[in-house]
Amino acid sequence: MEVRGEARRLRPAVLGDQPALETLIAASARGLSAQDYTPAQIEAALGTTWGVDTQLIRDRTYLVVEVDGELAGAGGWSYRNTLFGADGLVGREPAELDPAREAARIRAFFVHPAWARRGLGTLLLDACESAAREHGFRAAELMATLPGEKLYSVKGYVAIEPVRHPLPGGLHIDFVRMRKSLV
Repeated sequence: MEVRGEARRLRPAVLGDQPALETLIAASARGLSAQDYTPAQIEAALGTTWGVDTQLIRDRTYLVVEVDGELAGAGGWSYRNTLFGADGLVGREPAELDPAREAARIRAFFVHPAWARRGLGTLLLDACESAAREHGFRAAELMATLPGEKLYSVKGYVAIEPVRHPLPGGLHIDFVRMRKSLV
């Protein structure tokens, strides 16, 4: 896909992308979350709360965007109960959801700061919502970071509740659980 003179490629992530995804996630978290979270919160969240979820990759529901051949963004959706978190997060729930009764999960969106506010988040979100609809889901839910809440609100997601999530070292991080109808 060619947009604004840049060659953008949207594709499913593969397990071989994991090192590049870890680098992208850390750069995104450190570069785009600094106005909403402290450096200590960001570092404590990396690897557990924010990080690679290989279940999404194995399910082929995690997408990456390459711009001019470089990994610039990633995000996915899931038909599993886990709402957020990397492989290292305790309490993950891999049970499959019932699309007739439950909402698909929008998961793990990260954009490299060099590509922020250039439409990559929207590109990923549109692709994920479309795939969830194709799988019969009528709604989507997500756990938004404070900076991510801005994008999701513009895209029709409504806040359900604020969430204070515990982090290692006695810290916590604030999120917003959000939901959107897909019909």
